[in-house]
Amino acid sequence: MDLHSDSFANRARIPAEFAFGVAGDAANPIVHSGNRNPHLAWSGVPEGTRSFALLCIDPDVPTVREVVNRADVSVPHDQPRTDFVHWAMVDIPADAREIAAGECSDGITAHGKRAPSGPAGSRQGLNDYTGYFADDPDMRGDWLGYDGPCPPFNDERMHRYFFRLFALSAPQLAVPARFGAPDVFRAMHGLVLAEAALHGTYTTNRALV
Repeated sequence: MDLHSDSFANRARIPAEFAFGVAGDAANPIVHSGNRNPHLAWSGVPEGTRSFALLCIDPDVPTVREVVNRADVSVPHDQPRTDFVHWAMVDIPADAREIAAGECSDGITAHGKRAPSGPAGSRQGLNDYTGYFADDPDMRGDWLGYDGPCPPFNDERMHRYFFRLFALSAPQLAVPARFGAPDVFRAMHGLVLAEAALHGTYTTNRALV
């Protein structure tokens, strides 16, 4: 199975229109961006596929939050990293072969999108902005569907964003109504017929742009 995007080439920079934040100036190092989901299309689907699941994960997120987005210090390249989920979607119909740019997200919604759109019958899960904004009264809520890259402006590492598409032998996944990527991984166990992936890179660090 193959996954590609007309929005960016594999291993290339993701355009700012598909990010949550973009590099600003000294007074405002990060400003909001277009937050559109990128185009995705796939082929070579195996026989027996009854649905797809889609995840987008950044594995390069700093683990020491106290130094994130501070002008007086950098996040070192070798700091231990963890995952940040930007998108979790399940029950994508077996006959689907494409998601258009901006089809599932087109702009930032404070407190998260209530009912993000997607392919007919699909279900959108929580992304990790849900936890990130939990202590921010202006932004906290259930962040569903796609919300794009916004790595720290002081991070020395270029972040990678892996889009992973799974062809499944079940028409629906047994995930909770309020589900996230860990639920998807558990529910997919034993059902994956094939996987395809691509990744793009992104930064808001002006020294790396």
